[in-house]
Amino acid sequence: MKTVQAVRRVLVLDDEQVIANSLALILNRSGYDARAVYDPESAIKTARELSPDILISDVFMNGMTGIDAAIRISEIAPHCHIILFSGQAATPDLLERAAADGYHFELIVKPVHPRALLDRLRRIH
Repeated sequence: MKTVQAVRRVLVLDDEQVIANSLALILNRSGYDARAVYDPESAIKTARELSPDILISDVFMNGMTGIDAAIRISEIAPHCHIILFSGQAATPDLLERAAADGYHFELIVKPVHPRALLDRLRRIH
């Protein structure tokens, strides 16, 4: 008997709309329920409504960082798995500060190939 797995809700946050929309499209076509948002405040608001299973977020954006947004979203949806992606050298320092406060997030370095991202998402339980 085949078990039916629930569709995972994914929130994609990137201030570059083309990237956010492209990732959400790839995820939706791969069986996820993905939504793209373009700023951290919208991501937090959407997380309250959506209660995502996974957040995929850029780190550096205008105003609030993706790490700050991830911390807020993890408080809203504690079950949410957080994946941050960045091409910036300063990202590990910010992740260390978050870890010192008890928040542990996964980092993927940009650019990320869609197949590699989908493989990573499949390994999340």
